[in-house]
Amino acid sequence: MYHHEIPAMRLSLLLLLLFLVAPAAAQLVAPPVVVPPGVAGGAQVPPPTKLSPDFYSQSCPRAERIIAEVVQAKQMANPTTAAGVLRVFFHDCFVSGCDASVLIASNQFAKSEQDAEINHSLPGDAFDAVVRSKLALELECPGVVSCADILSLASRVLVTMTGGPRYPVPLGRKDSLSSSPTAPDVELPHSNYTVDHLISMFGAKGFTVQELVALSGAHTLGFSHCQEFATRLYNFRDKGGKPEDFDPTMNPSYAKGLQVVCKDYLKDPTIAAFNDIITPGKFDNMYFVNLERGLGLLSTDEELWTDPRTKPLVQLYASNSTAFFDDFGRAMEKLSLYGVKTGADGEIRRRCDTYNNGPVPK
Repeated sequence: MYHHEIPAMRLSLLLLLLFLVAPAAAQLVAPPVVVPPGVAGGAQVPPPTKLSPDFYSQSCPRAERIIAEVVQAKQMANPTTAAGVLRVFFHDCFVSGCDASVLIASNQFAKSEQDAEINHSLPGDAFDAVVRSKLALELECPGVVSCADILSLASRVLVTMTGGPRYPVPLGRKDSLSSSPTAPDVELPHSNYTVDHLISMFGAKGFTVQELVALSGAHTLGFSHCQEFATRLYNFRDKGGKPEDFDPTMNPSYAKGLQVVCKDYLKDPTIAAFNDIITPGKFDNMYFVNLERGLGLLSTDEELWTDPRTKPLVQLYASNSTAFFDDFGRAMEKLSLYGVKTGADGEIRRRCDTYNNGPVPK
């Protein structure tokens, strides 16, 4: 229900598209840009006092190593796992906090976050990586490590494994006692949101414009289904209503290649394209370089490049991968602490997809 593999033929089309666009794009170099004062402001949310990077040092000292071994093997076998786990992590944290509520499976008695429309395409490889980690941990130290901590650690492991930064992950989260089937469609950003909407949504949760742009850099990994960007490719009209062959902000070769890849997306909604056409499997700053070249896939990507509040940050990250890695790491650490449950507010699930004793009534 959640994971859509890309058949070999479609992958070949995507690779063809890569070679069509990459030679011309590679000739462009992003100039260094200084971010003006005031672009990245906002208050930081203090971390919960009960969380600590060495939370399991006595109760399950090999926890991080076990998780790393499991998810690294999963990534080697299925290279889209890293992007999937990052997406599941974000969808979990942005809805009621980092509490593994997105991992709860619905049943005949109760629906869960997985039933929300925006979560229907969450990848099965990501859920499987967490489940496998939990099984291995339950053999080593049963009832100790929460699913929320597994998801947070797995995300960090996979970011680092694919070339990204290593950042602190304080531990000690509890797993949620509820999971709403309606909250995700309201609380998660959609692919057609404006920057105004994104800034407002992130700001309401205590995240700055800079953190919004840095976290968007996770699109350097993975792919998106054609239905999420088809409006840019077919029957496109500008703001004045004039018809265009495609969104004119897109690189023409890129847009035409995508039109070929996605031509049957209405018949087959599993057809997808890489978010980063140049280095789709590597965590780097190429997502931001691509935006400057007209190679952004989603309309929200393009908006980050055109909006004056976010453009300077895109330019900074495109020209300075160290700045991106530093800011991404800090933003991920902050995100991992958002809305966490501790004490009696949660539990340590025996299985990540179900509560120990059923959901707590609302």
